[in-house]
This record gives sequence, structure tokens and C-alpha cells, in this order.
Amino acid sequence: MRGAHISIRGWGWTHAGRSRPAVSELDLDIAPGERVLLLGASGAGKSTVLHALAGVLGGDEEGDQRGEITVDGRGPSENRGVVGLVLQDPDSQVVMARVGDDVAFGCENLGIERDEIWRRVRWALDAVGLDVPLDHPTSRLSGGQVQRLVLAGVLAMRPRLLLLDEPTANLDPEGVHEVRDVVDRVARDSGMTLVVVEHRVAVWQDVVTRAVVLDPEGGVLADGPSGSVLSEEGASLAARGIWIPQHPPHVPNAGVRVPGDALLDARALAVGRTPFAQKEAVIAASGLDLTLHAGTATAIVGPNGAGKSTLALTVAGLLKPVDGELRATSALASGIGPHPARWKSRQLLTRIGTVFQHPEHQFLTAQVRRELEVGPRALGLSQTEIEQRVDELLQRLRLEHVADANPFTLSGGEKRRLSVATILATRPRMLVLDEPTFGQDANTWRELTLLLQGLVTGGASATVVTHDRALIDALADETVALGQQQEVLR
Repeated sequence: MRGAHISIRGWGWTHAGRSRPAVSELDLDIAPGERVLLLGASGAGKSTVLHALAGVLGGDEEGDQRGEITVDGRGPSENRGVVGLVLQDPDSQVVMARVGDDVAFGCENLGIERDEIWRRVRWALDAVGLDVPLDHPTSRLSGGQVQRLVLAGVLAMRPRLLLLDEPTANLDPEGVHEVRDVVDRVARDSGMTLVVVEHRVAVWQDVVTRAVVLDPEGGVLADGPSGSVLSEEGASLAARGIWIPQHPPHVPNAGVRVPGDALLDARALAVGRTPFAQKEAVIAASGLDLTLHAGTATAIVGPNGAGKSTLALTVAGLLKPVDGELRATSALASGIGPHPARWKSRQLLTRIGTVFQHPEHQFLTAQVRRELEVGPRALGLSQTEIEQRVDELLQRLRLEHVADANPFTLSGGEKRRLSVATILATRPRMLVLDEPTFGQDANTWRELTLLLQGLVTGGASATVVTHDRALIDALADETVALGQQQEVLR
């Protein structure tokens, strides 16, 4: 199989309702079979370029396009079956109720013969390391498992151009290497063209042959053999927020903190979810003992499917415990009862704030500024106080330039920072954050980490689900490792 050829000439895209283009004056030529790492600071337009190449960017009502972009000499939307895209939000690509059917979906749309489809389905699932039955419900997969599922569905179609947008973001360390290795093997064996957007350069630097760095102001900052670009221009790129292994962002260690009041206590806790149309919950993790204190940060780690996100949602009062005990102390409850799952949303606002694994799941309005105002307005704060809090968060999290934009049109990194900002706007005593550093460049990662450090040092409690080792080192006082057996590491 021959890879696809990409040609981009003077291309740009501006989202509807925005004056600043997401991408402008981009000239790029990618030869068949090249393996390209597409880099850039958060908001530089990397995802926009991938969406354009896949033909899913939208029509005139969604934005203004200039210049020309083609795949094998045709407009991207004309290349049915040629281009495969794994989106930054993999949940949005799951279309079927069962794993096998979901992987087969794309092949069926291409009219591939039935026996061949199921050979490809089994091969793709094995290749990405998703070891579940074909009839396993897609609704019962963890975030990392969904990421593997979507990649399997795209690989099964055997595209000539494979576009990957942060393909390892929600995977455990073992999964990161498994997915990277299967992409590497398939790309080499098939000759397909590969374009990967990934902030963490170290994961892909030995797979790709070329690195292209987008300039947020338009055009390209750097372009050439990946080894040369990363070594010769590493320092300048790191200063612009690119994750260069030899130039990691520096964040001082938080040091030893003295725990404050106990806020939440769990004993023999079992957590799980009740699938639609079923009466009994499916237990994700059990036998959990932990106490969360003011002024400390706890990291929850473990392999995909171990129950990390389910535990976080239970701690946050958004899921009921399946068994055991989870009680808020009087220091947190302040007279409204010890069971967070029974608290009303307004009661949660100043007590426990939650950042979901997928930021889109918590957006409620059509404008970034209004999104940040939702919580403070629910608390009945004055307009002056609301504006002060919102302006401070927009500035601190580098969202001023998108204050009037629709949250759903932001880049992945911007969406994540907005989702964190929405809970900080109500200043809760406890923070529960699921993969808070997903999609961040080195500069925004550092600022977000310093912000969380400051909140914890100031007396807040933070519980963080993460695979980000650097964040754990900089923030966590203890680590709860989920798996076959719970372990608390201090």
C-alpha cells in the first residue's frame, strides 16, 4: 500500500465568531509514507490541521477557510476510506453499543466483505491491546480503553493517511508504549503516511522521521528531520512551550506539607457504575481505605480500567458508593450531612469541585466567559465579584484571547484549562481532577501545576487522577495505586 500525499498552500482557518485565525498562511508538503510529528504550543492549530485533512472541519457556517489543502490531489472530503482520524476526544467516535461492532463500523461503510471485516476486527483489537470480548459493551470501557477502541476501528480500515490527535493522552504507561509500537509497526509495514499531534515529544521521537512546528502567529516555526529539529532548536522551542525531553519545564517541589483537617474518610469502599437498564452496579474497585485532608494532594494512579475515574466521581459526590463507607467530616460538610452523594449541586459548589476526564462533558454555555460565570452566579455573588474572579482566571490560565469564543471550538488544551477554571471560580475546599494536564504544552502545564500547588498550600485538598509522572512528583503528598490490590504510597 502506498501512503497518501499531502499538499497545503497558503491555508488558513478562522472559526466563526472569532477575529483571530486558528491557523494562517500554512505551507506544507508531506510525501507518501512520511511519518510526521506535528508540534506547537497549546492553541497553535494542530487539531485544526488534522480535522481539515480528514475533511471534518465544517462548512462556511462554522468558519472561514483560505488557501488550498489536498490529499492525493483531491479535497479531503473526497477521499473516502483514504484518511483515518483518531480525535482528541475518543468518546465522540464511539458509535456502536458493542466493541466488535464499533471496530467493524468503518469497514462496513467501506463495503468490505464480511469475513474480511471480522478478520480485521480481531487483528486490530489484538494490535492495540484491548483484551475484551467482541460483545463487551462500549459503555463499560474506561477512558483509556475507549482510546484503544477508536484506534482499532481506524486501523481496521487500513487508511493510507493516519492522523492521530493526542493518541496516548489517557493511557497508562504500558498502554502508551503498546499503542506507539503498534502504530509504528503498522505504518512501516503498510507504507501509510502518518501525522501525529502529541505534546510529549519523547513518546514519538523514535517513530517519526520529520518534525513540523506550527507558529501560533501563522506559518511554520521549524520543519526538518525530527532529530535535527529537536536537538538544534530544542532550547528555543522549549521556551515557546514545546515539550523537549532535554529541556523539561521546571516546577519546584511542593515540599513536605502538614495535613490540615480531615475532610473525607473512606473505609472498605467499593465503587462502580450501574449500566443503563440494569439494576446492579458493576464494581470497578473495592476494599478502598483513604482519608483526604485539607492542605494535601492525593494522586490516584493505576492501569486503564482499574476504576480511577469511578473512584474520583464517587469521592466528588457524583456517584453513590456501591458498598462500604464514605463520609464527609464536619469540617467539610458544615452541617448538611455526611454523605456527599446526597448533597445538592449548590451545596457541592463550595465544598467539592470536579474536573471530568473529558472537559466537553461539563460545559453548559456557548461562551467561555459565561461558562466561568455559571458557578459564581449560582452562589449569588455580586456582579463585581463575579467579574473579578472571571478576569483573574482568564488571565492566569491564558484564556483571555478566547473569552468570547464558544467553549466547544477551543483546542483540547484550552478546553482542559477552561474546565479547571470553572471549578476554581467557586473556590471549593476540595478539588477532584481527572487528568487535569491533558493537552497542555510545557508552559501551560507549568502554570497549571503551580496554580494547583498554590491552592493546596493555601489549604485546599486536591485529588488527582493522572498518568502524568511529572505532575505527581510536583504536587502529590501521597499516591493511591489501584489495580488488583489497592496500595497507598506515601
